[in-house]
Amino acid sequence: MKFNLLIFSFLILFNSIVFSQTKETHIYSVKDEEELKLDIYYPENVQNQRNIPAIVWMHGGGFAGGSRDAPDEAKFCQEIANRNYIAVSISYRLTRKNTKEGVGCDCPKDVKVETFQKASEDYLDAVQFLIHNKEKFKIDSEKIIAGGSSAGAEGILNAIFMKEKWFGNKYDDINFAGLISLAGAAVEEVEIDDDNSIPAVFFHGAKDNVVPFETAPHHFCKENQPGFMILKGSKSIVEKYQKLDKSYFLYTDSKGKHEVSGIPFNYLKEIFEFLDLTAIQGKHQTYEIEID
Repeated sequence: MKFNLLIFSFLILFNSIVFSQTKETHIYSVKDEEELKLDIYYPENVQNQRNIPAIVWMHGGGFAGGSRDAPDEAKFCQEIANRNYIAVSISYRLTRKNTKEGVGCDCPKDVKVETFQKASEDYLDAVQFLIHNKEKFKIDSEKIIAGGSSAGAEGILNAIFMKEKWFGNKYDDINFAGLISLAGAAVEEVEIDDDNSIPAVFFHGAKDNVVPFETAPHHFCKENQPGFMILKGSKSIVEKYQKLDKSYFLYTDSKGKHEVSGIPFNYLKEIFEFLDLTAIQGKHQTYEIEID
């Protein structure tokens, strides 16, 4: 009995150590009569710190589903906080929810562009809310890393690389330190230059049939379909990074499809080592992993 009690006590203590982060929920905006919220996960010893780097996460779901507090998102945020970052997971307008065509080939290109723009705007509004409250939230506004999966990755990539073109100087106070994109892509008109090519982590399946790995149509729609729209995927963005001699981490599953958009828990060590070195310390590194 004593032995079992000791094991039980140890498990309670272990769980309290590993998952003892403080979580707060805030409304960052109200749009179309919808409260847009974000969850903030703090490291265990946050009370003794200030100016902590943050990762702001945007979930996937085809702009129609998914949630900021889904099990994998919550688990990932806990892992982020365990590495002494502040983790933020946001909700945003799911403008394709309950629509017959979603964001597939029956969804007109102009509607897709508007969908991307609204998601990117929501993301930037969430980040701006955090920056405006940086003292309260203890966030280092110069060390914010953008991150997203699938639709969320499309949202953050366009928010970074199309910020000025889409929104002018509205978000001039936002300067990202790095990015994490899981099976993401940006619009064909994307402008990647010396200033916005921040240290980047890309995970993508080379056979992705939803979000192209290279430069190809979204959902691989045909030219005669309403949803035909060219996107630039991870490989195409990395090629631009290579020309600019910028830091990147590219993971390619040569046979993988869109399932590579899942959070890569088995590679968190490598991801955070790269981000700590490049986004936080400002050093240069290129790192590639390819699996068959």
